[in-house]
Amino acid sequence: MKGETVQRDSSSSTRSGTIRSLATAVILFLFLPLAFGTTFFLLQTGAPPVARIPSNIAWTSETMARASGGDAFHGMLLARRCDHCHGAEGFSPLASTPNLAGIDRPSIWKQLQDFRTQKRISPVMQPIASSLSERDVADVAAYYSMLPDFPDPQDNRSFPQSAPEAAHVALASRLVSTGDGERGIPPCQACHGPVAYRTGAPALSTQNSDYILRQLEKFANNSRSNDINMPMRTVAGLLTEEEKHALAEYYGSGLGLLPAGATAPR
Repeated sequence: MKGETVQRDSSSSTRSGTIRSLATAVILFLFLPLAFGTTFFLLQTGAPPVARIPSNIAWTSETMARASGGDAFHGMLLARRCDHCHGAEGFSPLASTPNLAGIDRPSIWKQLQDFRTQKRISPVMQPIASSLSERDVADVAAYYSMLPDFPDPQDNRSFPQSAPEAAHVALASRLVSTGDGERGIPPCQACHGPVAYRTGAPALSTQNSDYILRQLEKFANNSRSNDINMPMRTVAGLLTEEEKHALAEYYGSGLGLLPAGATAPR
């Protein structure tokens, strides 16, 4: 009898253990995926920062029509407030301020729109651009795009700056015409054109050296990030400090007006 009691107790313990194991398995089967899924969802939604949109501009036929449909005469009246910095003829007296004369409408329009929406940061330009309506922006772009870029005896432009040293000319010329395939750097002319002008890309043919250098540095350190698909941030981040200076000097001295790869000042 005693043996039977021990055997029954042992069988009962085994059954209880089996039941507990089955219950545990059922609980894990039912609730572990839910818990894992909840944790995964929280990690996915809470951990990664929201990616910053570089620009609100999407280049469509409608956008191009808006950017290209401005009234240059009205733009001239609006641009009078811009003369102090950018010059009465669109050429700044300071090498650190961009020249706007002759830049195509879409390029100027996009930059002003990015200033308005704070996609491009500038304590000076943001309040000015914000005071313009969208129609005003198109008018200002139309005005500056029609200004000639040849020298005017009446203005006090700083362009062109002094010619760079020969070593910097050769370095910049190589980057402009062929880039550096080993580092994945495309030639500057691929986007900005063989004579530093192409519609849709900011013209560099008559741009000031200090301004170009500052923009390259901002793109490299990501303090300027309104380039769609990151072409400038990528390229600027691969350039050495000497290469940035060489390119700024190259374009700022007027060499960009010559065919890509030119090595002699005009």
